[in-house]
Amino acid sequence: MRTLLVVDCCIRKEESRTKKILKRFLSAAPSDCEVERLVLTEENLAPLMGDFFEQRQRLLETGDFSHPRFRYAKQFANADLVVIAAPFWDLAFPALLKLYIEQVSLDGITFGANETGLVGLCQGTDLVFLTARGGFYTDDPMEMGSRYLDALHTFFGFDRYHCVAADGMDVAGFDGKASLEEACKKAEALAASL
Repeated sequence: MRTLLVVDCCIRKEESRTKKILKRFLSAAPSDCEVERLVLTEENLAPLMGDFFEQRQRLLETGDFSHPRFRYAKQFANADLVVIAAPFWDLAFPALLKLYIEQVSLDGITFGANETGLVGLCQGTDLVFLTARGGFYTDDPMEMGSRYLDALHTFFGFDRYHCVAADGMDVAGFDGKASLEEACKKAEALAASL
């Protein structure tokens, strides 16, 4: 069985348009995948600062990865497929997702260094980002969420990156429902292909 890690950062929970895309993706997920769900609004994520940061640095210096605080990074590194679902906020995604990424980005677990430079250590093949955007931001240089996650997929060692977005959801006169349905269909097709 492959492991499919779902990182759910849908702040509005069941009201979230991104969550609708995620549900459709999961409805078509490969049958050989065991789904692990991580709902970020239910996690106690904290920013890296002060004593919390110092503790992490001490543990990293000793190479002791057994501490429970490294569970997110281990789960992420060991997943075969990772799906991140987060809305488009402030040209990227909610800060909660960035807090999670800070917990996941760990030298010795998700990335490392050798004589050629930094190398990804994640075993996953595909990193998928599902999002709904109020405006039209696909291929727009102001869109930073997908671009950031695309860079991270390389940094962490994933083979492929995919983004499925519903654009124009809040644009007056635009059929947001049709955009959402199109994104849902793309998410289903992508899930079935993995």
